[in-house]
Amino acid sequence: MLVQKPAGKYDVVVIGGGMVGASFACELVRTNEGRELRILVVEANKPHATAVSDPGFDARTTALSFGSRQIFERMGLWSDLQEFATPIATIQITDKGHFGSTQIDREEQEVEALGYVVENQALGTCLSRALEIAAGIEFLCPATIASISPTPAGMALDVQLQEEIHPVAARLVVLADGGKSPICRQLGIGHTTKQYEQYALIANIAFEKAHQHIAFERFTDTGPLAVLPLPDLERQHRGSLVWTVTAQQAQDYQSMSEPELLKRLMERFGNRLGQIQHIGARFCYPLSLSVANEQIRPGLVLLGNVAHTLHPVAGQGLNLALRDVQALVRILTEALARELSPGDMTVLQRYLESQQADQERVISFTDWASRLFSTNRQMPIMARKAGLLAFTLLPPLRREFARHAMGLAAGR
Repeated sequence: MLVQKPAGKYDVVVIGGGMVGASFACELVRTNEGRELRILVVEANKPHATAVSDPGFDARTTALSFGSRQIFERMGLWSDLQEFATPIATIQITDKGHFGSTQIDREEQEVEALGYVVENQALGTCLSRALEIAAGIEFLCPATIASISPTPAGMALDVQLQEEIHPVAARLVVLADGGKSPICRQLGIGHTTKQYEQYALIANIAFEKAHQHIAFERFTDTGPLAVLPLPDLERQHRGSLVWTVTAQQAQDYQSMSEPELLKRLMERFGNRLGQIQHIGARFCYPLSLSVANEQIRPGLVLLGNVAHTLHPVAGQGLNLALRDVQALVRILTEALARELSPGDMTVLQRYLESQQADQERVISFTDWASRLFSTNRQMPIMARKAGLLAFTLLPPLRREFARHAMGLAAGR
């Protein structure tokens, strides 16, 4: 529920009420229903609107795996999200200018959908509502953390609310405030970072033909080009474009005329859906891999982009974070049942060990894929051809890959 000011003591304080922080808080209170647990969520930005309005052509979106849908179902939120989610029935993977392609279908995987594309406004509104109405969550927004320091019992925080500072004690702080976390800098937590020397150009585009719930992953010499299905809007067949380009291309494409940019895009994507008729507002940001050198300390755990920011190839960032959320809630619930402090280092170490294999697998895969599919050198091209051919000819290999992509193989 929304509160006007914080109390003095909490079992868990979540810093960041975005997709990851809000999901964690909602899942923790749901799993521990009936247990006296005090949870505070501190968010710097104003809550999302209480109603989802018409987002317009340029609505930003997020790709959720089938496994993430299952997580939101358990949280009781999927019924609200479903009407805003576009299912992905098929994924077509191709390599521009080279022989080889493969396709993954929901029928072969025996699932309703391989994944879903959800408009960010709908997802944010749904999670904000859940925070506002949850009886076991105190939601303070907008507010920031002025300072944080460790104590023998957990963490001490100074919460800034307008001009006032409120001291708060927490047995556990869950840090989910994004990849540029000021709290990490305060605590001296560094990150190992690799710059890919690539940019992601993000925009919504309109096609001549309907997408038929197909997601396209096309590999080019500058990196992956993905198009995800979106709902039609005013008879326009929309798709969400994530186009990996060089720094110079990012600069050029931002200012390029629409007809010229559509011509360049058609050269890269082809005419699978007929002519590309329109491209909306363009956004560019540099791509990097960033992994926190410490994900846990006594009384502290990192979640989401502050723990690991990935290359967007295969859209695994948020989906991995939601699996981290699920694992952390499970470990904390077991600890609370044994009357252990949620910030106890042995408890947090169990969480990290439980997710280490999943994190390492996804981080390694996205890093490897970004390099393999962003070059014109002969050896990587041959490896790409062999890989796509193997996926086409060997259904068991394709099914196993799809299970990992859908978030259904973690922890196996």
